[in-house]
Amino acid sequence: MTQEELDALMAGGLDGLDEEEIKEEEPAAKAKEEKKLEPASEVKGLDDVEIYSEYRVSANIAWPPPPPTDDHKMVHQLDDVTKDSEEKATQMFDKLDAINNFFMDAESGCRDIISAAQYNIEIFTKLHEKFPNVVAFKEALDKNSELKNSAEDVLGNIQMGEDEVMMTMDMMQYQDIHRQKIERVINVMRALSKYMSSLFEGKIDDEKRVGSAVHIAGDTTTENLVSNDDIEALIESLGKK
Repeated sequence: MTQEELDALMAGGLDGLDEEEIKEEEPAAKAKEEKKLEPASEVKGLDDVEIYSEYRVSANIAWPPPPPTDDHKMVHQLDDVTKDSEEKATQMFDKLDAINNFFMDAESGCRDIISAAQYNIEIFTKLHEKFPNVVAFKEALDKNSELKNSAEDVLGNIQMGEDEVMMTMDMMQYQDIHRQKIERVINVMRALSKYMSSLFEGKIDDEKRVGSAVHIAGDTTTENLVSNDDIEALIESLGKK
């Protein structure tokens, strides 16, 4: 039933209402109600809220805006990202600092070994020069020389490991820069949200506003016409008067 027919009905009173016409519209209204109960996978339109059960973020699909759940609130998710990122970065710095401390302890131990080997080398060098026929002094001198060389190699690897740790810490500083960039985006989004809210703010509360007409005379569309439920509500209100 169109708005013009409804206006004519209201002008003529309840006597002008054709019961047969209402009965004919009941099956169509029932079919429309059953269509609303279809699963989201079978709904091809965008009117049913259940379609969001299959919502997928994709640049190739013209989906409607996502529902305002916690999973789709942008600022909420960005806040979680900055919080988690900062926590993980702090844990990473702690681990790198612990590794660097292990390297420093190992470097100190290697230096002690090198110092002791050098002391032994000096003693066995003097003994070998004084007693060149004693084979044990020569062997001890050679073994201490090899020990010193090995300890120096280990020390060099430890120092390179310390350098790598320091470079990793320097690279981790970019994480803080990224966090600041995300926070700047959050602040801009919040400012825009407050600006848009202020821009569309009205003097009348939404609860006190008059409902908008579904169909206005002169509209070319045939959709969103007065439904059977609207007619029953109108009849009920007229009966109370």
